[in-house]
Amino acid sequence: MREKRLFVLCALSVVMLCTNICAVFAKAPTTPKILFTSARDGNREVYIMNPDGSEQVRLTQHPENDMNAVWSPTGEQILFISDRDGKRDLYLMNPDGSNIRRIFKNELKRNFTYRDDPTWSPDGKQIAYTHINWDKDIYAIHIANLGEQEENFLANGLHPAWSPDGAEIAYTPLEDGRMTLINVRTGAQKRILPRKEWGGQMSPSWSAMGDKLAFSWNNNRLPPDFKRGDKLPDGWTDKRTIYIANRDGTGLEQLVGEAGPMASTPKLSPNGKELLYTQEIKGFLQIFKLDISSGVRTQLTHIGGVFQANAGEDWFDPAYALPVSPQPQLLTTTWGQQKK
Repeated sequence: MREKRLFVLCALSVVMLCTNICAVFAKAPTTPKILFTSARDGNREVYIMNPDGSEQVRLTQHPENDMNAVWSPTGEQILFISDRDGKRDLYLMNPDGSNIRRIFKNELKRNFTYRDDPTWSPDGKQIAYTHINWDKDIYAIHIANLGEQEENFLANGLHPAWSPDGAEIAYTPLEDGRMTLINVRTGAQKRILPRKEWGGQMSPSWSAMGDKLAFSWNNNRLPPDFKRGDKLPDGWTDKRTIYIANRDGTGLEQLVGEAGPMASTPKLSPNGKELLYTQEIKGFLQIFKLDISSGVRTQLTHIGGVFQANAGEDWFDPAYALPVSPQPQLLTTTWGQQKK
């Protein structure tokens, strides 16, 4: 009986070890792939597709919402948001949708609080995200090391995007909405564009070289007494569209016209030549790809169902993947402990 018990324990240890090894050494895609969120099956799930919109495959299978997926720098892991444990939080999975696990062991105790807007550090060892309490209108960007439970406050704001050199995070501050770069080490901040009124410059996306930022913005002036929380003028929201600028704020260029519903959530391709964004068409959100030099756009998704049909895109290309990997000793220890 004792031998049998030892055999079972050894077998379980091997299974857990294999699970953790698979998590760390999961295979990245060998061709360019796009992650996105779709509600085509009744609730929001994470999907993957080719850059031309073909081979759209569902990765998550859960009755609760899964969304806002982003590739790790090496393409070996996917970080995403899920409601599956009763409160919206951060999860990881392999590129094929397997081995889903929650990042933080400490649950969010308060009502109306959750984590969102995930972004990876370029070395794959840290993540940044927005810690939200929408009941109290609190949006705070935090940084955490993978495999650790400590969360470090960075700034009040949302939509963090880590620079390719790891030095800065671009984000939207709450006080005026003007896109800002914050130095991760020193906390020093600088605005991208010089205009002083409320900006509403959201969802920044870095070029692979770190020399440019794409973002959504409405470049039309608001009333001089406008304050955050005030009602926006009629039709103003529909004029939100996609812009790109140099890292220092020069070279501002509008990429998508203001005609039609607003365009949002831009994501630059790894080679910097194309851009993904979301826009409503025929009553449903769809994902488009834009050739930046020619201006030619291609609709990648077409399935409707509900208004928030398709959105939340992120791009991976193995030719531009960074040669780094998460640290196995950090990952396996915490997730193994979470399963106990």
